[in-house]
Amino acid sequence: MTLVRRVARPMLAAVFIKTGIDQVRGAADLAPAAEPVAERVAGPLHLPQDPVQLVRLNGAAMAAAGVLFGLGRAPRLSAAVLAATTAPTAYVAHPFWTEKDRSVRQEVLGDFLKDVGLLGAALLGAVDTAGKPGLAWRAGRAGRDAKRLAATKVA
Repeated sequence: MTLVRRVARPMLAAVFIKTGIDQVRGAADLAPAAEPVAERVAGPLHLPQDPVQLVRLNGAAMAAAGVLFGLGRAPRLSAAVLAATTAPTAYVAHPFWTEKDRSVRQEVLGDFLKDVGLLGAALLGAVDTAGKPGLAWRAGRAGRDAKRLAATKVA
């Protein structure tokens, strides 16, 4: 792992770990804001209908994935989980489009954009192969190698 990855992953993970822990601890306070989203996603995703449980589940997944990402364990998978948990958090926690007061809207928009930036960073982490070929490239290469080997055995 390069020095940049070794330093940057824990730095990025810290905000996800704290946010996840805050969601688990304050699930009852956050649940009313999450209720409309919970009603829409719980059924199709086969998740619990209770918004408090959904907020806790989202927070626990975010904190656990943040720890794994920070430690460099399953970094692509954990970053994908971070992205999946950040999107609903940004939507529920910072609905700037509902604010009527211009100054409040600007403040909430700033918070929303910070979450969108974190989402982008998590997405980058999810596709970062650390300089190694990705799975699609390796599969294609294995196919070409097998084809070449089969051709040499026939001739």
